[in-house]
Amino acid sequence: MAAYISVPRDLTRVKSKVLFNLTKRQLLCFGAGALVGVPAFFLLKQSGNVSLAAIGMMIIMLPMFFLGMYEKHGQPLEVIAKQFIEAKFIRPKVRPYQTNNYYAVLMRQAWAEQEVQRIVCSEKQKKTDRTQRNGSAGHSDKAGEKADSLCH
Repeated sequence: MAAYISVPRDLTRVKSKVLFNLTKRQLLCFGAGALVGVPAFFLLKQSGNVSLAAIGMMIIMLPMFFLGMYEKHGQPLEVIAKQFIEAKFIRPKVRPYQTNNYYAVLMRQAWAEQEVQRIVCSEKQKKTDRTQRNGSAGHSDKAGEKADSLCH
């Protein structure tokens, strides 16, 4: 009679067992559940109904049991719950796809340059109007020459 032992091919999924064939995580969760559930049982038992106390204790301990045992795709329950809460409540529902359009960048740059040219030319025009009203001859400086090159 041959005895076969199944050996997993992926050894990264094998978890080390500590006590009673349970991992450290499972032992910690079950211990926390017992620390909360057993005192709750004795408090509920004082009301007189032991069956109701046992059911209450199981309901109180059930979340800790799920935290210790449930795992999906290698992720524990709290990671899955965090991802679910982020997807449903925290992140926006509609996330439109936005590209960085190079043509739009060039258009914004051209518009900005035109706006600068318009402002410089209007200031130059105002300056020449003032000098003509005052009757003084316009002095040619470097800024004026640069403005002349932009406006023509």
